[in-house]
Amino acid sequence: MTGYLTTHVLDTARGCPAEGLKIELFAIDGDTRTHLKTLVTNSDGRTDEQIMPAAEFATGTYELVFHAGPYLDATGTPPESPRFLDIIPIRFGMSEPSHYHVPLLLSPFGFSTYRGS
Repeated sequence: MTGYLTTHVLDTARGCPAEGLKIELFAIDGDTRTHLKTLVTNSDGRTDEQIMPAAEFATGTYELVFHAGPYLDATGTPPESPRFLDIIPIRFGMSEPSHYHVPLLLSPFGFSTYRGS
C-alpha cells in the first residue's frame, strides 16, 4: 500500500464547498517547521492535486495551515477586527503508508476536523 494525503474544506455556514481557500503544508521535526507546498481549493473544496502524492509520501508529523480569514472575507462574511478564525493550523501524524484525509468543516466561529477516508 502506498500513502498519500488529501483534504476537503466545507463551509458549514453557507452549506457549500469552500472554494479559493489557501492551504499550506509543513513538515514538523521537533521545533523545526519546514514549508513543503501551498495549494488552493477548487470549486469542490478540494485541491486539484493530492497534497502529498504517493511519490512524495513520508511518515512523520505534519501541519496543514488553512487560511480561513481571507476566505471568509472573500465570501462576504461580516468582518471583525481581529477575525475570530483567521489561520487554522492542524498538526497531525502519519504513521503508516495509507490514505490520510484531513478535512476541515468551517464556519466563521468554529471548525472541526477528523481523519476521513
